[in-house]
Amino acid sequence: MNPRNVSLAAPSRDVAAVYAVYPEPMRARLFELRTLIIDVAATTPGVGDLEETLKWGQPSFLTNQTKSGSTIRIDQLKSRPDACALYFHCQTNLVETYRNLYLDELRFEGNRAIILDINDALAEAPLRHCIALALTYHARKRA
Repeated sequence: MNPRNVSLAAPSRDVAAVYAVYPEPMRARLFELRTLIIDVAATTPGVGDLEETLKWGQPSFLTNQTKSGSTIRIDQLKSRPDACALYFHCQTNLVETYRNLYLDELRFEGNRAIILDINDALAEAPLRHCIALALTYHARKRA
């Protein structure tokens, strides 16, 4: 595994190999989420460089430079080939917060994930806000 700072450039070879296994249109949706996460990180004060690596075999995004946020992972749902998820650390209150804010706009799984159907349009504004909250989770707790 070779983590590195993330830009809109292609992922590292290890991460790209994982993306390559997904069928279309799942791969397209995951790249759409990747782009959204990278863009939110770049436009959210205090996040700093984002690192893309693999955790549990899933593309994962970390704020190792600033330690401002909690890891975000993306993956296809094992039980539904037409859905994917943004996964968050289950011991945070992130998904509970998202549920309180966006119960009518997003779907959730327990205390760990936002579930997305690959055929539905992304609810971009709520997702941007949720991603920003994850990428600044530790910074807000420290403040």
